[in-house]
Amino acid sequence: MAQPDFDDGGGLEQPFISHLVELRNRLIRCIAVVLLVFSGLSFKANEIYAFVAGPLVEHMPAGSQMIATGVASPFFAPFKLALVVSVFASMPFILYQAWAFIAPGLYRHEKRFALPLLVASILLFYGGMAFAYFLVFPVIFQFMIMTTPPGVTMMTDITQYLDFVLALFFAFGISFEVPIATILLVATGIMTRESIADKRPYAIVLAFVIGMVLTPPDVVSQTMLAVPIWMLFELGLVFSRLFVPKPVPAIEDHTEADAP
Repeated sequence: MAQPDFDDGGGLEQPFISHLVELRNRLIRCIAVVLLVFSGLSFKANEIYAFVAGPLVEHMPAGSQMIATGVASPFFAPFKLALVVSVFASMPFILYQAWAFIAPGLYRHEKRFALPLLVASILLFYGGMAFAYFLVFPVIFQFMIMTTPPGVTMMTDITQYLDFVLALFFAFGISFEVPIATILLVATGIMTRESIADKRPYAIVLAFVIGMVLTPPDVVSQTMLAVPIWMLFELGLVFSRLFVPKPVPAIEDHTEADAP
């Protein structure tokens, strides 16, 4: 009795391996670009750190300065910042490599809205970081210095300052992705524009909660984060009109009735 001929799945092995090879090659390109950018920025590491520390240094009392409590901190802190800046600067190329990897598996209508959202997400992330540096940092550091107890001299460690500002950069960059999240919820059909709009009061409260968590406990800095998040939520609702899924047309029944 002949045994049935089963497919051992060998036909799927080669495409899977080729995808892994492509993924590896794209990851290598991303790492190479980051290292290339870092090799250029490393020579300006101290200047980059001085620029990032500017909002704090400008508000420090006369005669005050930042300090380094670790032996290697003066060397590693600027280089760590240069590496992070290299990753942020290379983000368009990194996201392009991610897009090029997944694009062949997308439908045409998915590509039409995925690429604009990808570009918009990059710009919004950079916008959130710029907003934090130019508008929020001066308010936060001025508040911290004003609330310093009498007899206490504020001398911030450079490593602790770097960790603090990087966390805020990342937090503001992610917070500014609210329009993208709103559009994706509508475009994928998870929620409708109307249902999201009905939850506007909850979104406003959540925006102020995020502002309270990510900023010092003063009304000004909390509002400076909460109000933009709210405005970006409304902006996402406006642009989500362009991504509302079209209803699937009903299939007409052309079956002819049986003759009497």
